[in-house]
Amino acid sequence: MTEHHHGHEHGAHTQHMQMHDDGHQPHEHSMHMGHMGNLKQKFIISCLLGIPIIILSPMMGLSLPFQFTFEGSDYLVLILATVLFFYGGMPFLQGAKMELQQKSPAMMTLISLGISVSYVYSLYAFVNNHFFHASAHVMDFFWELATLILIMLLGHWIEMNAVSNAGDALKKMAQLLPGEATVIDEEGRTKEVPLTDVQIGTKLLVKAGGKIPADGVIVSGQTNVNEAMITGEAKDVFKSVNDSVFGGSVNGSGTITIKVTGTGESGYLSQVMALVKQAQSEKSRIESLSDRVAKWLFYVALFVGLLAFAVWLAVSGDVSVALERLVTVLVIACPHALGLAIPLVVARSTSLGAKNGLLIKKRQVLEVAKTVDVVMMDKTGTLTEGNFSVNEVTSLASEWTDHGVLAWLAALEKNSNHPLAKGIVQAAEKLELAIPQAADVQNIAGVGLVGMVDGATVRVTSAGYLDEHQLPYDKALFTELSRRGNTVSFLTRDDQVLGLVAQGDQIKYEAKDMIAVLKNQGIQPVMLTGDNDQVAHLVAEKLGISQVHSRLLPEDKETIIKNYQADGHIVMMVGDGVNDAPSLARADVGVAIGAGTDVAVDSADVVLVKSDPADIIHLLSLAKNTSRKMIQNLWWGAGYNIIAIPLAAGVLAKAGLILSPAVGAVLMSLSTVIVAVNAMLLRINE
Repeated sequence: MTEHHHGHEHGAHTQHMQMHDDGHQPHEHSMHMGHMGNLKQKFIISCLLGIPIIILSPMMGLSLPFQFTFEGSDYLVLILATVLFFYGGMPFLQGAKMELQQKSPAMMTLISLGISVSYVYSLYAFVNNHFFHASAHVMDFFWELATLILIMLLGHWIEMNAVSNAGDALKKMAQLLPGEATVIDEEGRTKEVPLTDVQIGTKLLVKAGGKIPADGVIVSGQTNVNEAMITGEAKDVFKSVNDSVFGGSVNGSGTITIKVTGTGESGYLSQVMALVKQAQSEKSRIESLSDRVAKWLFYVALFVGLLAFAVWLAVSGDVSVALERLVTVLVIACPHALGLAIPLVVARSTSLGAKNGLLIKKRQVLEVAKTVDVVMMDKTGTLTEGNFSVNEVTSLASEWTDHGVLAWLAALEKNSNHPLAKGIVQAAEKLELAIPQAADVQNIAGVGLVGMVDGATVRVTSAGYLDEHQLPYDKALFTELSRRGNTVSFLTRDDQVLGLVAQGDQIKYEAKDMIAVLKNQGIQPVMLTGDNDQVAHLVAEKLGISQVHSRLLPEDKETIIKNYQADGHIVMMVGDGVNDAPSLARADVGVAIGAGTDVAVDSADVVLVKSDPADIIHLLSLAKNTSRKMIQNLWWGAGYNIIAIPLAAGVLAKAGLILSPAVGAVLMSLSTVIVAVNAMLLRINE
């Protein structure tokens, strides 16, 4: 049975890999929000400071029904506004500093411009009105300052709450290795040593169920090793003397001795982690839509404001009039609605996604996913179930039934812990067959399993063994079953072929529809797998995928994605194993199957909680609809500036139309309400 045990391509044995970065560029919001500490606490304290300001100071010169003043209330407003500016506004100011250092002003710079101008000009207004008693009362912007800080903090809090924090994939990978290893010295004595002390060439004892501490070669013993977190392919791999094992994989029921071939920097997982770090630093940096709008608004506001100041100064000769125009332009250009436009849509789409089994971990992917034109998918676990089951049992001897063949196969396989053996035993137990007793069962290299059942010598073996010993069997049936991607084993008794069993991975039934929908939408499906060419093409043919790359190592998958990206494609990668992590990292959108490994889940942008390939379609649909809502909200939130900024600058002053700050504030409030309502109308399938 060794041939059929080893015949399956587990793929991707000496792979390196890398992992997803957080996708945030240095001037992305959440980077700045790192300065915020506890957002909820900051928002609540800012509210306590801001609400009295909103009640005690007029809205850009316009008194609202709930507002009142008392003797000295303006001093209280000044004190509260100063504390609020430095406490609630500090994250934005620090964020702006980072953006300006990177020569890329965006949302933080625009917010900082609005709050700084509001505060400084209000300070000037306060001093002017209280100490110089100038004839003309100078209007302050304390109300604007308070509402701007509160709404922007609220927007960021909503967004941070909505998007789950990405796990630390590197930390998860480090945890795959145990802290200690059992070393065997020259005299055969064992002792526990820290993993860091293990050298190449050292012999280690790995007990059943333990984690393999380092890369090595088995020098004694045999076992099954769970390499799922490494290869992502069929779950357990049979290993005996001279087979390689990887640090971080999990030993099965046998005790083995290994000779270390790689540890520390040279170990497989270390190389994986190095590649992951590299991916994290190289990930294409997506400048979010709201940042692009903010950048545009910043430059326009600054240019128009300064131009208005110069023109009004030249025409009126009055610095205070010119200054008020400049300030009005700069304050109006920082719309409240812009701070909520994207967070509200993100919050809505994240909760919609969660209800539909999509865990969206990085919000930028929703902006990118709508442009995806290639979806690359790992085969095992993504398009197929990833576990071997009996597809067919056929009797090849007239006096034997199919059930009889399966019962005798199960008798020999019962004590084996090979994954193919488990499939046979499970099939027999499911049918409640009476499994006879087998004695003296041995694993014989090049043959398979041999043992005694009812006094006869019984073997489970491969077609190669039958050909070698010139035992007749149904070659046409064998070829047909193999062509369908099955591993075929034969049962013989005293050199008579009794029957065969065909085992294979099952295609997920939703996968075919998903591929059809992708092709319908003009998106090209591509299969990437570590499995062999025959199996890969077979599965691809059944699913209708024309582009297949097989026998891949993790770095090969990542290179293929890089090549597609270099050709201008926007690539989504869907996978479930550690060996998919580099590709998840490199792809524009990384999607992990929820039943996969922690490392894959952590390195992805989106997790399909239900492990259902059909959810890829929901994700693409949600991304398109979310993106549309974002654009609508940005128009509502910032679009009115196309009219408001020129009016605030006074382009129609000759016609007697100047946008007063108060009217600007009303417009802002209105756009904030529209943005909020519009976000709530988002649906997955519209």
